[in-house]
Amino acid sequence: MARPVRCRRICFEPKYHKFAPCGEEGGEQVLLAVDEFEAVRLIDHEKRTHVQCAKQMGISRTTATEIYERARAKIADCLVNGKALCISGGHYALCDGSAGSCCGRKCKKNRSCSQDGAVGRKEAEMKKIAVTYEDGTIFQHFGHTQQFKIYEIADGKVAGSHVESTQGSGHGALAGMLSAMDVDTLVCGGIGAGAQMALAEAGIKLYGGVSGSADEAVEALLAGNLSFNPDVHCSHHEHGEHHACGEDKHGCAGSCQ
Repeated sequence: MARPVRCRRICFEPKYHKFAPCGEEGGEQVLLAVDEFEAVRLIDHEKRTHVQCAKQMGISRTTATEIYERARAKIADCLVNGKALCISGGHYALCDGSAGSCCGRKCKKNRSCSQDGAVGRKEAEMKKIAVTYEDGTIFQHFGHTQQFKIYEIADGKVAGSHVESTQGSGHGALAGMLSAMDVDTLVCGGIGAGAQMALAEAGIKLYGGVSGSADEAVEALLAGNLSFNPDVHCSHHEHGEHHACGEDKHGCAGSCQ
């Protein structure tokens, strides 16, 4: 399994969360993570070197360069192809301005690691976790899941669980369904940018790119050692509505990351 991703440190969350070409509000969207925004802000706006950016974000220079190049590619895609740019999500924590922290000034009250753009919650403070579910395992495509397993959390431990049918709801309705059930955290396999933005708007923290046993994933999450992919994406919807994502022959693990 991949190592748990290190939380990237940022000074503040962006003031503006969406940019779009004039008259193209309903067009295709690109999701830029908050930590990707921070790398661009530090390197392009504040003219920091990649080494300085890495130190300020609390990551390696190689990771900082990878984040920065990925962000620039997304911005170029929007400029060249007329796509809307939405800034949300990522794997980051706001600095507390303490000695040795990112900017050395009291810029924000410290918050725990966030992956959805909302105020982060420590794993022990989660109240209700949903997992895309099929036969005991994590279903690998959020938008096609037929079930969620819902875990009630108390004192940092699983107090109870049950399975909920999605009743055939598609991508657009699933975030609303989870919000209505007071879910604050989602664990899943692949998930598209639009669904990620809907979850972020609902204040639901996302842990994507996870596979294997649903129960074991939740236990790992509560213990703080779940391996997941903060840059998860899924292109299954491009295959058409009848794509059966739960079937191994479609190679879900490879295309939903």
